[in-house]
Amino acid sequence: MCWSATADLAAGTCIAAIGVACVGRVRWMRDLPLAALPLLLGAHQIIESVVWHSGGGTGAATVAWAVIALPLLPAWVPLGVLLAAPARARPGLIIPLAAGLATAAVLAHFLATRSVTAEIRGHTLGYALGLPHSPLIIAGYLLATVGSLLLGGDPALRLLGVIVGAGAVACALLWRLEFISTWCALAAVASVVVLRWSRHRPSAPAPRRDYGDLASR
Repeated sequence: MCWSATADLAAGTCIAAIGVACVGRVRWMRDLPLAALPLLLGAHQIIESVVWHSGGGTGAATVAWAVIALPLLPAWVPLGVLLAAPARARPGLIIPLAAGLATAAVLAHFLATRSVTAEIRGHTLGYALGLPHSPLIIAGYLLATVGSLLLGGDPALRLLGVIVGAGAVACALLWRLEFISTWCALAAVASVVVLRWSRHRPSAPAPRRDYGDLASR
C-alpha cells in the first residue's frame, strides 16, 4: 500500500475487523468465502506492513503476501461469487472462474519456481517476479476478479466490481511498477462494500408452496 507500514497496519486492522463482522452475518455456508474476503484482504495488508518493516527483500512475509495476491485471489473471488450468486447469474460466472483457476495455476507455478522480491520505492512497495506474458496474465486476473463481481447478479457486488475495476486502471496509470501492491490495497479498502452485501443477504429461504394443500382449499 502507499505511504508506510503504519498505514498498511491500520488499514489492514480495520478491514479485517469488517471482515469479522461480515463473517458473523453469514447465514448460509455458500456465502462464507465471499463474506470472508475483507478478512483475507485485511490480513493481506497486515502482512504487507511486515514487508515494510523488513525493508522488502525476499523473506517469508514477501512470499506470504505474494501467495495471497497472485494465485489465491484470482481463484477465491470468482469461486466465492459463484457460490453466493443467484441461480440465474451462475452460468455467466463459469468463464471468470475458469480464467481465475487458469491464472492461479500459472502464478502458482511461477511462485514455486522463481523468487519474488519486494522493493520499497518511496511511499510504495513494488513486487517483482519476472512473469512472462504479463499483459495476458493481468487480463486473466482482472477477468476473474473484476469480471466475476460485475456478473455476480447483486447490486453491491457490481458496485464493488466498478470500484476495483476503476481502481485497477488508476493504479496502472499512476503506479505502473507498484500496480499490484496499490491495487490490492484499494481492493481491500473497497471491500467494505461486502459488509453492505452481507447485510442484505436473505435470512431464510423463500417459503415453498405446498401445491397439495392449495388444491385442497
